Amino acid sequence: MPEPKHPDEPGQTDGADLSNSQRKAYWSKNRRLIGVLLTIWALVSYGFAILIPMDFEVGRLPANFWWAQQGAMFVFVILIFVYAWRMDAIDREFDVHEEGE
Repeated sequence: MPEPKHPDEPGQTDGADLSNSQRKAYWSKNRRLIGVLLTIWALVSYGFAILIPMDFEVGRLPANFWWAQQGAMFVFVILIFVYAWRMDAIDREFDVHEEGE
């Protein structure tokens, strides 16, 4: 495993060169993304599985049970990939991405 580069080496940034307004904008986008994804997580976990009545079945199981046991896990995995993809784009926008990406 290669050694991590020191932030002072060329081609490696730790965000120290960002201005205060850029730092605030970066973290604002980061928090907004996390808020949206957590809202989706809560809606899928609690809304579809518990609070929203569904009168149809998936297989032979009630839809609410299926969402609580299976559907929510699929959505969680998708949310992980969406977070990684969007954070990569945000890191590149503010030029704080890792070298070699």
